[in-house]
Amino acid sequence: MRFRRSTLAAVILLLAVLTGACAGGDALEGGGGGSGGTVVVGSANFPEQLVLANMYAQALEDVGVKTKTRLNLGSREVVFPALRSGEINLLPEYTGALLDHLAGGESTVTEPDPVYEALQEELPEGLVALEPAEAQDKDGLAVLPETAEEHDLATYSDLAPVAGDMSVGGPPEMETREVGLPGLKKVYGIEFAEFVPLDTAGPVTWEALQSGNVDVARVFTTQGIIEARDWVLLEDDKDLAPAQEIVPVIAEDSLSSEVETALNEVSETLTTEDLTDLNKQVEIDKRDPAAVARGYLREKGLVGE
Repeated sequence: MRFRRSTLAAVILLLAVLTGACAGGDALEGGGGGSGGTVVVGSANFPEQLVLANMYAQALEDVGVKTKTRLNLGSREVVFPALRSGEINLLPEYTGALLDHLAGGESTVTEPDPVYEALQEELPEGLVALEPAEAQDKDGLAVLPETAEEHDLATYSDLAPVAGDMSVGGPPEMETREVGLPGLKKVYGIEFAEFVPLDTAGPVTWEALQSGNVDVARVFTTQGIIEARDWVLLEDDKDLAPAQEIVPVIAEDSLSSEVETALNEVSETLTTEDLTDLNKQVEIDKRDPAAVARGYLREKGLVGE
């Protein structure tokens, strides 16, 4: 299936401008952080990250730590180097995805504890992974119900015999990341007829799948849009994606007992069900990510009224 690329390019460009403005995102200009005791909290460029970053910032502010947010900065290939360079000091991350990024796709562990332990060993000097949450959000593949019915699709393995006649859409990095197209080919023997670069599991991707412009879409497993649109989330039956627990990664020179305690308390409460509901509030109910974060922290007793 062929995508209208010129129209798509214009939509993606407009979306990037609008979401950056709405999220209060800063371009990576100038120095970042930590000066004067300020913890600069960054995020990648999708709604869940905006909620998590706001959650971290608000939890720290509540215990008297001065914070600044630099949101919607881009993919991990942009935002993690910003953390390493000190342009930001704190970032919500995903254990397995970050491990894969740091280990160059060579890690073979998949279970939560081994993944977290391996991540701690791979982290660059000066960065610390605090306690991970129970909540996990993995890369997933979704199809329309009629596509699933036509091809009897329930798992990734079911895709292998039919993918050669299908298009898949996802963020540009899906083409090179080990959990993307290379891993799908290596682990499942899946090779799509066409890869269409879209946004990071956002509105452009949703529209492409819903309209039939792509047959398969890369999504995040905690997205509220999946249930809202009645899409079929395929099972990663050979565990291509490792454990993806939400974890705060922070510069060591920004760490204090107050900071560590506040962030670990957030992780202790956060479940996958919580995360799915928070995403729904932003994606489907169109609520502000900062307000959603504040409501969650208040509900869990992690910040005052």
